[in-house]
This record gives sequence, C-alpha cells and structure tokens, in this order.
Amino acid sequence: MSERDSLPLPDYDHLPVGSLTSRIRTLDVDGLQTVLAYEKSHANRVQVVSAMNHRLSELQSGAQPSGGAPDGTQPEAAPAPSGGSPVSEATTGPTINPPSQGVPTNPAQPRPTG
Repeated sequence: MSERDSLPLPDYDHLPVGSLTSRIRTLDVDGLQTVLAYEKSHANRVQVVSAMNHRLSELQSGAQPSGGAPDGTQPEAAPAPSGGSPVSEATTGPTINPPSQGVPTNPAQPRPTG
C-alpha cells in the first residue's frame, strides 16, 4: 500500500483546491496532520498548506470536525453525458439557400446601373 493510498481523503492528488479545503474540515487532528505532511512532501501548494495549518490551529483550539464524510460524493467530477443528439427531422431548421457570391454553380450577377 503506497503512502497516497493510506491518506484519509481518497483520490487526494486529483481533488481541486476548492474541494480539498472543504474536505479537510471533516478530518480530525491526526488525519489532517497526515494529509498536511503528504502535501508538504509532494505538491507543497502554498494555498493548501496555509488552509491546512489554519484548520489544524482551529482543531487544536477545540473545534470539531464537520459532520461530512471525507470520501463522500465528488461533485467536482463531471456527470456522464446523456448520449445521443436532441436533433431530429422535427427540430431541424429550414433549408437555407446560400447567397450567389462564391458559389461556383451560380456566380454573382453584375448589378444593373442606373
């Protein structure tokens, strides 16, 4: 089992910063210290380390982890495509005749003068 697999936040390396800063609120002191050590030894992103240090300070001052689950659903993942096109014969637009300019089969006609 790798170090990454033992983290309390599943798929940690792929979580966006916004989601990550929300998910760390579900961790206790030990879990947060584990993730913080991993972050510092790998990506060491200033914004993430700062948020984790701030949250660690809150927990050490008596704050409690939030009631969410660190491995809950991941809204940051795009939903699967519905598939198929909503276009059908009934929803297509009218046939458009292109203008005569630039069409080799129907060259532009000179304008009548005055």
